[in-house]
Amino acid sequence: QVQLVESGGGLVQAGGSLRLSCAASRVSGKITAMAWYRQAPGKQRELVAATQTTGGDTRYADSVKGRFTISVDNAKNTVLLQMKRLEPEDTAVYYCNAWTFYNWKNSEYWGQGTQVTVSS
Repeated sequence: QVQLVESGGGLVQAGGSLRLSCAASRVSGKITAMAWYRQAPGKQRELVAATQTTGGDTRYADSVKGRFTISVDNAKNTVLLQMKRLEPEDTAVYYCNAWTFYNWKNSEYWGQGTQVTVSS
């Protein structure tokens, strides 16, 4: 069972920066994609940024384009989310997500989440 552990959340003022990190362990097979989602109180979970682990294809939510950058370290099975020019609307619990391919089966995993709070 893949385990995803997030770190780097916290409280920051509007305009500030944070970097989230997510490390995957107990990986069988290959991680094919990693992503960050977020969920604000009373709202549905939404995709923030995603990346394939080979090929470098990435995608971002329109609301974070130009401010957030996702990157992956395949050797360490780690995905980072660099967040700049944070806004109060970015306040949410951020979840790490990973897809693996093993034994001809795709599987999806989630981390426990890390709180990001942006004060105005």
